[in-house]
Amino acid sequence: MMDAKELVLLVISSALVSNVVLSQFLGLCPFLGVSKKVETAAGMGGAVIFVITLASAVTGVIYKFVLEKFNITYLQTIVFILVIAALVQFVEMFLKKFMVGLYDALGVYLPLITTNCAVLGVALNNVKYDYDILTGVINGFATALGFAIAIVILAGIREKIEDNDIPEVFKGMPIVLVTAGLMAIAFCGFSGLL
Repeated sequence: MMDAKELVLLVISSALVSNVVLSQFLGLCPFLGVSKKVETAAGMGGAVIFVITLASAVTGVIYKFVLEKFNITYLQTIVFILVIAALVQFVEMFLKKFMVGLYDALGVYLPLITTNCAVLGVALNNVKYDYDILTGVINGFATALGFAIAIVILAGIREKIEDNDIPEVFKGMPIVLVTAGLMAIAFCGFSGLL
Protein backbone atom coordinates (compact mmCIF):
# COMPACT_ATOMS: atom_id res chain seq x y z
CA MET A 1 0.00 0.00 0.00
CA MET A 2 1.28 3.44 -0.92
CA ASP A 3 1.51 6.24 1.61
CA ALA A 4 -0.65 9.38 1.30
CA LYS A 5 1.95 11.39 -0.62
CA GLU A 6 2.40 8.64 -3.20
CA LEU A 7 -1.39 8.31 -3.59
CA VAL A 8 -1.75 12.07 -4.24
CA LEU A 9 1.02 11.86 -6.85
CA LEU A 10 -0.72 8.86 -8.41
CA VAL A 11 -4.00 10.79 -8.64
CA ILE A 12 -2.33 13.82 -10.24
CA SER A 13 -0.34 11.63 -12.59
CA SER A 14 -3.31 9.50 -13.66
CA ALA A 15 -5.74 12.39 -14.09
CA LEU A 16 -3.54 15.07 -15.63
CA VAL A 17 0.01 14.07 -16.55
CA SER A 18 -0.76 10.67 -18.09
CA ASN A 19 -4.29 11.56 -19.15
CA VAL A 20 -5.85 8.45 -20.61
CA VAL A 21 -7.21 10.26 -23.67
CA LEU A 22 -4.68 12.99 -24.34
CA SER A 23 -1.42 11.18 -23.68
CA GLN A 24 -2.27 7.47 -23.88
CA PHE A 25 -4.87 7.90 -26.65
CA LEU A 26 -7.28 5.40 -25.09
CA GLY A 27 -11.01 6.03 -25.22
CA LEU A 28 -10.98 8.26 -28.29
CA CYS A 29 -14.28 7.00 -29.71
CA PRO A 30 -16.54 8.35 -26.93
CA PHE A 31 -14.17 11.29 -26.44
CA LEU A 32 -14.74 12.51 -29.98
CA GLY A 33 -18.30 11.24 -30.38
CA VAL A 34 -19.96 12.48 -27.20
CA SER A 35 -18.20 15.82 -26.84
CA LYS A 36 -20.67 17.94 -28.80
CA LYS A 37 -22.54 19.27 -25.75
CA VAL A 38 -21.19 19.86 -22.24
CA GLU A 39 -24.20 18.23 -20.56
CA THR A 40 -23.84 15.03 -22.57
CA ALA A 41 -20.07 15.02 -22.10
CA ALA A 42 -20.47 15.44 -18.34
CA GLY A 43 -22.95 12.55 -18.29
CA MET A 44 -20.56 10.34 -20.23
CA GLY A 45 -17.72 11.41 -17.92
CA GLY A 46 -19.80 10.45 -14.89
CA ALA A 47 -20.71 7.08 -16.40
CA VAL A 48 -17.07 6.39 -17.27
CA ILE A 49 -15.96 7.38 -13.75
CA PHE A 50 -18.47 4.93 -12.29
CA VAL A 51 -17.59 2.09 -14.67
CA ILE A 52 -13.81 2.45 -14.47
CA THR A 53 -13.79 2.80 -10.69
CA LEU A 54 -16.07 -0.18 -10.20
CA ALA A 55 -14.24 -2.19 -12.88
CA SER A 56 -10.91 -1.47 -11.14
CA ALA A 57 -12.29 -2.84 -7.88
CA VAL A 58 -13.95 -5.92 -9.36
CA THR A 59 -11.10 -6.83 -11.69
CA GLY A 60 -8.59 -6.29 -8.87
CA VAL A 61 -10.47 -8.69 -6.60
CA ILE A 62 -10.92 -11.28 -9.37
CA TYR A 63 -7.27 -11.06 -10.37
CA LYS A 64 -5.96 -11.38 -6.81
CA PHE A 65 -8.34 -13.98 -5.43
CA VAL A 66 -9.19 -16.07 -8.51
CA LEU A 67 -6.74 -15.68 -11.36
CA GLU A 68 -3.58 -15.58 -9.24
CA LYS A 69 -4.83 -18.17 -6.77
CA PHE A 70 -5.51 -20.73 -9.48
CA ASN A 71 -2.52 -19.67 -11.61
CA ILE A 72 -4.69 -18.71 -14.60
CA THR A 73 -3.54 -15.12 -15.02
CA TYR A 74 -3.28 -15.71 -18.78
CA LEU A 75 -7.10 -15.38 -18.85
CA GLN A 76 -7.02 -11.84 -17.45
CA THR A 77 -7.96 -10.05 -20.69
CA ILE A 78 -10.97 -12.27 -21.38
CA VAL A 79 -12.17 -12.11 -17.78
CA PHE A 80 -11.71 -8.33 -17.61
CA ILE A 81 -13.68 -7.83 -20.84
CA LEU A 82 -16.56 -9.93 -19.48
CA VAL A 83 -16.58 -8.02 -16.18
CA ILE A 84 -16.55 -4.66 -17.97
CA ALA A 85 -19.37 -5.72 -20.30
CA ALA A 86 -21.50 -6.77 -17.32
CA LEU A 87 -20.82 -3.50 -15.48
CA VAL A 88 -21.76 -1.42 -18.52
CA GLN A 89 -25.02 -3.36 -18.86
CA PHE A 90 -25.73 -2.53 -15.21
CA VAL A 91 -25.04 1.18 -15.82
CA GLU A 92 -27.19 1.15 -18.95
CA MET A 93 -30.14 -0.42 -17.11
CA PHE A 94 -29.75 2.06 -14.24
CA LEU A 95 -29.69 5.09 -16.56
CA LYS A 96 -32.62 3.77 -18.61
CA LYS A 97 -34.71 3.42 -15.47
CA PHE A 98 -33.67 6.46 -13.41
CA MET A 99 -32.07 8.99 -15.81
CA VAL A 100 -33.99 8.66 -19.08
CA GLY A 101 -32.86 12.05 -20.44
CA LEU A 102 -29.19 11.20 -20.03
CA TYR A 103 -29.80 7.70 -21.38
CA ASP A 104 -31.38 9.16 -24.53
CA ALA A 105 -28.67 11.82 -24.89
CA LEU A 106 -25.84 9.27 -24.69
CA GLY A 107 -27.59 7.06 -27.22
CA VAL A 108 -25.32 4.58 -28.95
CA TYR A 109 -22.26 5.81 -27.05
CA LEU A 110 -23.37 4.27 -23.76
CA PRO A 111 -22.90 0.67 -24.95
CA LEU A 112 -19.59 1.84 -26.43
CA ILE A 113 -18.22 2.10 -22.89
CA THR A 114 -18.04 -1.69 -23.10
CA THR A 115 -15.56 -1.38 -25.95
CA ASN A 116 -13.91 1.73 -24.52
CA CYS A 117 -10.30 0.66 -24.43
CA ALA A 118 -9.68 3.09 -21.55
CA VAL A 119 -11.70 0.86 -19.21
CA LEU A 120 -9.78 -2.26 -20.17
CA GLY A 121 -6.52 -0.31 -20.25
CA VAL A 122 -6.91 0.78 -16.64
CA ALA A 123 -7.65 -2.76 -15.47
CA LEU A 124 -4.61 -4.11 -17.33
CA ASN A 125 -2.37 -1.28 -16.09
CA ASN A 126 -3.40 -1.97 -12.51
CA VAL A 127 -2.14 -5.52 -12.97
CA LYS A 128 0.95 -4.41 -14.92
CA TYR A 129 2.03 -1.98 -12.19
CA ASP A 130 1.20 -4.54 -9.49
CA TYR A 131 -1.18 -2.23 -7.62
CA ASP A 132 -3.04 -3.63 -4.65
CA ILE A 133 -6.84 -3.44 -4.86
CA LEU A 134 -7.23 -0.06 -3.12
CA THR A 135 -4.42 1.56 -5.11
CA GLY A 136 -5.93 0.14 -8.30
CA VAL A 137 -9.32 1.63 -7.43
CA ILE A 138 -7.73 5.02 -6.72
CA ASN A 139 -5.81 4.82 -10.01
CA GLY A 140 -9.02 3.87 -11.83
CA PHE A 141 -10.96 6.75 -10.30
CA ALA A 142 -8.21 9.26 -11.08
CA THR A 143 -7.84 8.00 -14.66
CA ALA A 144 -11.59 8.24 -15.20
CA LEU A 145 -11.62 11.70 -13.65
CA GLY A 146 -8.96 12.72 -16.16
CA PHE A 147 -11.16 11.35 -18.96
CA ALA A 148 -14.14 13.33 -17.64
CA ILE A 149 -12.10 16.53 -17.37
CA ALA A 150 -10.81 16.14 -20.93
CA ILE A 151 -14.20 15.35 -22.49
CA VAL A 152 -15.95 18.24 -20.71
CA ILE A 153 -13.22 20.69 -21.76
CA LEU A 154 -13.43 19.49 -25.36
CA ALA A 155 -17.24 19.78 -25.30
CA GLY A 156 -17.01 23.34 -23.98
CA ILE A 157 -14.56 24.28 -26.72
CA ARG A 158 -16.71 22.60 -29.38
CA GLU A 159 -19.76 24.56 -28.25
CA LYS A 160 -17.77 27.81 -28.54
CA ILE A 161 -16.23 27.10 -31.96
CA GLU A 162 -19.54 25.97 -33.44
CA ASP A 163 -20.54 29.59 -34.05
CA ASN A 164 -17.13 30.69 -35.34
CA ASP A 165 -16.17 31.27 -38.94
CA ILE A 166 -14.08 28.19 -39.73
CA PRO A 167 -12.65 27.44 -43.19
CA GLU A 168 -14.73 24.83 -44.99
CA VAL A 169 -11.97 22.18 -44.98
CA PHE A 170 -11.72 22.36 -41.18
CA LYS A 171 -15.46 22.14 -40.42
CA GLY A 172 -16.65 19.12 -38.51
CA MET A 173 -14.19 16.47 -37.34
CA PRO A 174 -10.98 18.13 -38.65
CA ILE A 175 -11.32 21.10 -36.28
CA VAL A 176 -12.21 18.71 -33.44
CA LEU A 177 -9.02 16.71 -34.08
CA VAL A 178 -6.94 19.90 -34.21
CA THR A 179 -8.54 21.02 -30.94
CA ALA A 180 -7.88 17.64 -29.30
CA GLY A 181 -4.26 17.82 -30.47
CA LEU A 182 -3.85 21.28 -28.96
CA MET A 183 -5.39 20.02 -25.73
CA ALA A 184 -2.89 17.14 -25.68
CA ILE A 185 -0.04 19.64 -26.06
CA ALA A 186 -1.50 21.76 -23.26
CA PHE A 187 -1.80 18.74 -20.96
CA CYS A 188 1.90 18.03 -21.56
CA GLY A 189 2.49 21.11 -19.43
CA PHE A 190 1.27 19.16 -16.41
CA SER A 191 4.28 16.87 -16.69
CA GLY A 192 6.31 19.52 -14.86
CA LEU A 193 4.17 18.96 -11.75
CA LEU A 194 5.81 15.65 -10.93
